[in-house]
Amino acid sequence: MSLQPSSARFKDPGLRPLFSEAVRWQSWLDVEAALAKAQAELGIVPVSAAERISECARLELLDEQAIRDGLAKTGHPLVPLVWELARVAGDEAGGYVHWGATTQNILETGDNMLLRQAHKIMLGQLGELLGALAGIAEKSADMPMPGRTHGQHAVPITFGYKVATWIDELLRHVERLKGLEDRVFVALLGGAAGTYASFGVEGPAMQAGLARILDLNLTPVPSRTHRDREAEYVTTLGLMAGTAGKIGNEIYTLMKQEFAEASEPVPPGTVGSSTMPQKRNPILCQDLMAGAAQVRALVPLALDAMMTEHEANRMTTVMMRAALGPACIHMGDCLGRLNAIAAGLELFPERMRENLDLTGGMILSEAIMMELGKALGRQEAHDVIYDAIEEVLAGKVSFTDALAKTPALTNELSPDAIEAMLDPAGYTGLCSDMARDQAVLARDMSAKLAVSA
Repeated sequence: MSLQPSSARFKDPGLRPLFSEAVRWQSWLDVEAALAKAQAELGIVPVSAAERISECARLELLDEQAIRDGLAKTGHPLVPLVWELARVAGDEAGGYVHWGATTQNILETGDNMLLRQAHKIMLGQLGELLGALAGIAEKSADMPMPGRTHGQHAVPITFGYKVATWIDELLRHVERLKGLEDRVFVALLGGAAGTYASFGVEGPAMQAGLARILDLNLTPVPSRTHRDREAEYVTTLGLMAGTAGKIGNEIYTLMKQEFAEASEPVPPGTVGSSTMPQKRNPILCQDLMAGAAQVRALVPLALDAMMTEHEANRMTTVMMRAALGPACIHMGDCLGRLNAIAAGLELFPERMRENLDLTGGMILSEAIMMELGKALGRQEAHDVIYDAIEEVLAGKVSFTDALAKTPALTNELSPDAIEAMLDPAGYTGLCSDMARDQAVLARDMSAKLAVSA
């Protein structure tokens, strides 16, 4: 699975570096330094040793080749890094490096720190997206277009209403992301099997100190089998990817010449095909949908990684790492592409209006039925309009002519009333209100996320 962006047409959010080898190593060194500080506060290790370990816990001070050679020799993800930190710290302080901790304590706590940074980046992207969508919703609040259910014309809507549905869903994703912060971003320090045996009664206080120093939350039972936190995060990203893919697919569909109601930005000079000069392909949308599918595909892997046997199992650690980092990277790419689309989205209201007329007014059949139903009852009114439409579909008459020669209708409604009901802009319900309401909420959330970034 490639983690490289397939298109340079969007701003890279900077998630890839967070999951690089060097950054991950530094996060583990940060945990080792924080561990020594927490232990020094409790008198478990000398303060001088903790200070020295903290001074040396910087990757640029270590011999990276020695670490890699150690990795090749031991096959262990952390021990060579601990060896090198201990060597640089010196004999006296080095003997206190990694005191009483187990590998997963360091790796998982460090990874949670990186995940928290990724989390902030994605929230910032969501804030940018909500701000852009707020503007589109307001601009298109009164822009009528065909509403479609089951791929067929249903009743008129406005494009702003379509955007309002996206905003509403994205706001729930923000709630989900904010709601999981206390559960997911924790420090884990329980020792070999999560029992505090190597720390004794001071174990909980030591974990609390580590969490405070790293600005993470506490876990009451530091078990190494807990993978529900990361699984919750990946699953939440999967939900977000569902929304992202849906939006991308909608714009992809509306770009087709048969619809031509909207378009992602297609900068001058963009080449869609090596053989067909006319092609202006929806590259951003297609890459967005592909990336979103990859995020969703990682959800089952994250859930399977919860199946840790006994008190620890390397297998599930490897599985979760294979799910979590790539899910964040792909989701960041998806949000980047969504922001690029929203920033340059083109709308074509004239074509929307033309498409509203494709059925010769039949898209307003519900409006006429409901008005006629006031006199005849809903079911009889439905049957009257249905019979008129059958004539139209048989190719005998136009919809307006069919209505004009339907006595059950003309006896109750005047020609002017019928004509007024055939205006699509007059039957969009509360679409405009919902578009504007969601624009306000989106802009408010965008501002809040900008402040907290």
